[in-house]
Amino acid sequence: MTETYDKLKVMLNEKGTLTDEDIDKLSKESGDLTPEERMALSAEIHERKRASEQTVTMEQFLEANRVLDSADPNSDEYKKAQEIVDAFLKGT
Repeated sequence: MTETYDKLKVMLNEKGTLTDEDIDKLSKESGDLTPEERMALSAEIHERKRASEQTVTMEQFLEANRVLDSADPNSDEYKKAQEIVDAFLKGT
């Protein structure tokens, strides 16, 4: 593995994601990635993005609505339920 790849992996672990600008900037500073490294890095970035996206089911949405009907609006339980409802309505 190249020095650039190693640095990008560290940056990815710290930030959780990388932009094309991050990759291009570091490639200019430390050297280009090999095609295999670029593909592996792209796959890992994609996988992290997909894993971070939350899909809300209808059951979760309905349960969250029940919590909103009964919980104190200042409680953590209420806030978490509201996040679930909002995510469902956004389509995620």
